[in-house]
Amino acid sequence: MTTAYPSSRVTAPLGAFVDGVREAVGRGLPPDVTAYLVGERLAPYLGVPDLLAPAEREGDPDGYRQHVLHAEPDGSFSVVALVWLPGQRTAVHDHVSWCVTGVHEGEEHERRYRLVPDGPASRLVAVEDVINPRGAVCGFAPPGDIHRVWNACGTKAISLHVYGADIVRLGSSVRRVYEAPVVDDL
Repeated sequence: MTTAYPSSRVTAPLGAFVDGVREAVGRGLPPDVTAYLVGERLAPYLGVPDLLAPAEREGDPDGYRQHVLHAEPDGSFSVVALVWLPGQRTAVHDHVSWCVTGVHEGEEHERRYRLVPDGPASRLVAVEDVINPRGAVCGFAPPGDIHRVWNACGTKAISLHVYGADIVRLGSSVRRVYEAPVVDDL
């Protein structure tokens, strides 16, 4: 993954979206409720043509690219665009905070996992495969947020992510990377 940091240029739709997220996050509600409210604010902006600047739509042939669009000064949330070229994927991972994602262009495939105690250790079990088309929104809050995401399409995919953390300071929303299960089929 490569990261591009915010420019001083903010589109009008992005500014309006950030204002809506700020209002939802400012309520100080539990993480799962905050994620739900942020998801409601994200949905109307998915697919809006002028939401992202041309540079924020650029991918990287070496791995999916993270464009940080906004980081709230108090660290309470960040807005990121992830650009996926065909075949690009994440490792199996979980997150540092609540997260809301929405597919802006293309589609994302996701495999969700559950961590199952197995004697002195634990193992991952795939529990669900999801295809998120353009316009799809999902949100989650740790624990129980282990997944892998990839672009299985023949075209670029772009998703918008809102994290309840300062991604500029942290560099990523990933808390932990897991070894993929030996048997990763559902």
